[in-house]
Amino acid sequence: MELPIYQVDAFTSEVFKGNPAAVIPLEQWLPNETLQQIALENNLSETAFFVPDGDSFHLRWFTPTMEVDLCGHATLATSWVIYNQLGYQEDQIRFHSLSGELIVKKSDDKLTLDFPIWPYKKVTIDPRVSEALGEEPTELYEGPDWLALYDDKETVSNMKPNMVKLSEISECRGIIVTAKGSEDIDFVSRWFGPNVGVPEDPVTGSAHCMLTPIWAEKLGQTQLNAYQASTRGGNLQLLLQDNRVHITGNAALYMKGTIFI
Repeated sequence: MELPIYQVDAFTSEVFKGNPAAVIPLEQWLPNETLQQIALENNLSETAFFVPDGDSFHLRWFTPTMEVDLCGHATLATSWVIYNQLGYQEDQIRFHSLSGELIVKKSDDKLTLDFPIWPYKKVTIDPRVSEALGEEPTELYEGPDWLALYDDKETVSNMKPNMVKLSEISECRGIIVTAKGSEDIDFVSRWFGPNVGVPEDPVTGSAHCMLTPIWAEKLGQTQLNAYQASTRGGNLQLLLQDNRVHITGNAALYMKGTIFI
């Protein structure tokens, strides 16, 4: 069997930055074991698979170790492939996913993801978080990810977490660290998920389903510019509207080829 594969850098307009995702179009679903083996072989934070369904698509995402419910950068990468490699002409793409229906709209060279707000609550600071991150946060929020808030962006940028200790916090998918930005960047963040096979994700669109409403409330604005301060880095334009998070970014094609299985 031969399958097409694309590797796209998301949330950037140039290769070697942003977050790389593998995108694999399918005519019908392969066994879950095969999908997981492909994702492990790719060894990227996410591999996206999609199958056409009438005028929409079914979309699934896999880390090297497991399937996940939602992934922003791989959704952006998939949409870029559908528009720029497969010749899709409509103004928007509808995906069916484990997180419900997701809409992606095209505007010039940018794509906007229409994502749900993730539920979260502010909690007492868990000492395991402080120990694993090496810095005690000023606030901690629990949701699908846990979010640790810090006073300055340098603390976030310079953080060197203990991945073994982070992986022992099994109640969440991953840990977000964040702080207020400066100049034209409203906030910065990083995302760590060793217990799902991703020690640090370069740019995590889904994490902004928590980051956006939290920072919108703190800053008193619904339009936000964010930067994920990983080694590769990536920029996201955000809008909180109608209880949804709209995430806008660019993407760049790095590679396309064929899988032989």
